[in-house]
Amino acid sequence: MPETDDFLTVTDLSLAERGAVALQNISFRQEPGQRLALVGESGAGKSTLLQCIAGLVQPTAGEIRFAGRRVKGPQEVLVPGHPGIVYLSQKSELPHSLRVEQVLRYASKRPAAEAAAVYDVCRITQLLTRRTDELSGGEQQRVALARLLLAAPRMLLLDEPFSNLDRGHKQQMQRIIQEVGEQLAITCLLVSHDSADTLPWADELLVLQQGQLIQQGPPEQVYRQPVNEYAAALLGDYSVVSGPDVRALLAAPRRKLPGTALLVRPENVQLLPTTESGVPAQVQAVRFMGSYYEAEVLLPAGSRLRARSNTAPVIGATVTVQLLASAPVFLSN
Repeated sequence: MPETDDFLTVTDLSLAERGAVALQNISFRQEPGQRLALVGESGAGKSTLLQCIAGLVQPTAGEIRFAGRRVKGPQEVLVPGHPGIVYLSQKSELPHSLRVEQVLRYASKRPAAEAAAVYDVCRITQLLTRRTDELSGGEQQRVALARLLLAAPRMLLLDEPFSNLDRGHKQQMQRIIQEVGEQLAITCLLVSHDSADTLPWADELLVLQQGQLIQQGPPEQVYRQPVNEYAAALLGDYSVVSGPDVRALLAAPRRKLPGTALLVRPENVQLLPTTESGVPAQVQAVRFMGSYYEAEVLLPAGSRLRARSNTAPVIGATVTVQLLASAPVFLSN
């Protein structure tokens, strides 16, 4: 059956819980195969929005439509959930002391060959004879994911799938999610608090702040042109430069500027010898970050700026600061 144009449509979605607003007038669309990621601080409404889309939480107002059908909340149906959508929570909830193959056999709606493909994608073929209480946390999560995928969904909602994993298991889970989309043709919507999870994976980011959708766009655009300091902080390090230091950095002593403060990412700052033209600054601190050094420098009017360097600047030394060519991001307050 061909995909409909309105694969997932969220329109004016709002939710109030115990007098507090959890979600407010959220609208967006997701196309088949498009990778969307929800980002926001804890309590911003990310998990709540995901659960509304899954049909597990009843919104107060608005509408969710999936493949042409309205998603009903738990107050409207006997068994919460919507056909074709599955939701992987942060905690794996598997039946205790059953063999993995038993758990998966009960859940499967796929032919044997398709089920085997799911096992391969989730890296659990070698776990089928083990009992669920013998699995590590990462193994339990992969089995829980496979159980959901055996229901032959068209959409997978992932709520912080990497939060409890060490580096090795996290990288494995990232590859699995990539293959879920590419090999099983399942559309994914991901929630994560870590920009390293969302920036390289997503086709589009949705930024939530206090239950409101404040920015939406390709990851590079949202990273380079955040709408405010909150959005900037979610995706990486930055500095805020204000006062006369702004005009000095931009070499704009008289031109009218669109804001009172400048938001600068560390990689957009270049540290040069004092013989070069630019703004003089004093090195205040240097931190070794592995593949680079991060320096904190003090500008003439008192603003502090973070910069990245391949070599370690000398603390206390004077350097020249230049901004690399990119569109400046101004803050209005």
